[in-house]
Amino acid sequence: MSLQGKKALVTGGSRGIGAAIARRLAAEGATVAITFAGNKAAADATVAAIEAAGGTAFAFQADAADPASQRAGVDQAAAALGAIDILVHNAGVAEFSTVSEDTDETYERQFGVNVKGLHVGTRAALPHLNDGGRIILIGSISGEMAFPATAVYSATKAAVAALARGWAKDLAPRGILVNTVQPGPIDTDMNPADSEFAGQLLQAIPLGRYGRVEEIAGAVAFLAGPDASYITGTTLNIDGGTAA
Repeated sequence: MSLQGKKALVTGGSRGIGAAIARRLAAEGATVAITFAGNKAAADATVAAIEAAGGTAFAFQADAADPASQRAGVDQAAAALGAIDILVHNAGVAEFSTVSEDTDETYERQFGVNVKGLHVGTRAALPHLNDGGRIILIGSISGEMAFPATAVYSATKAAVAALARGWAKDLAPRGILVNTVQPGPIDTDMNPADSEFAGQLLQAIPLGRYGRVEEIAGAVAFLAGPDASYITGTTLNIDGGTAA
């Protein structure tokens, strides 16, 4: 219960990695609010799972691609929580295409959610974020290594890590720590470990398996907790050695 009494907001927390993070923070004692773009059933299921385990959780609709919606979701979450101690930005989108197949729309959609949405959401949260708080951004090892047909997505995730490094210095006077967790191949419903693509990618993973969402959640819980009190402006790869 290292986060007992803390209040956490997880964007994109309805399923996959985001839901695992929300459940883990709640298991560590935090009261948790999540935002979701459109899958209310999944968001309600995450809240129900947390409450069934004895925790307290809330869910609010917020479209990270829409600045007004993103700000409203953060404000609603902060009002329900009373304040924010831990902000985890997990909401994101990925569209894979080569440079010759890219369009203005795919570029703008990915940067709109993965970078602008994160930037808007963080600025909206700052008035509610307690001094000594934590901001944890969910990036990707794609931000520092190339895969085919992922250039735009990779560029957004490189920007995420760059924002964290800059914000770590901006917010240090308030004691707010800012870090990035960069998942590698993780078994989710959008990227299942038993897919044909996964079979090809396994050859590039030194540990020879996909990661689990709980392993990402564990890293986030560590960065949110007291043992990470002197860590800021860094990136933590959770990727089985893929980017090593």
